[in-house]
Amino acid sequence: MKNMSDQEKIHQDVIKALSSVIDPETGSDVVKMRLVVDLKIHENGTAEYIFRPSSPLCPLALPLVMKIIEVIKMVDGVLDQKVTVENYTGADELNAILTSMPLAKTEKHT
Repeated sequence: MKNMSDQEKIHQDVIKALSSVIDPETGSDVVKMRLVVDLKIHENGTAEYIFRPSSPLCPLALPLVMKIIEVIKMVDGVLDQKVTVENYTGADELNAILTSMPLAKTEKHT
């Protein structure tokens, strides 16, 4: 049996971390609700994914995506993130905010 690649391991670890992020409106985690899709782990350690809030007017979109970013930052092997928000009325504004934020892992995370 072939050993799992680093990228596959990081992908699984990210999914596991995401399963701890609960949508307060539904009580379900963001993985079960399919709020995070198209997750890719690149060779340079960047986690790239799409966040789709549960509704176009989701009042929790910003706090939820911030929690998602924080839990992914804690995963060993993830050095940076590229997140795109879709299917949300404030997607353009939220994407602009996320683009301006430092999503890379900081030195204090060991």
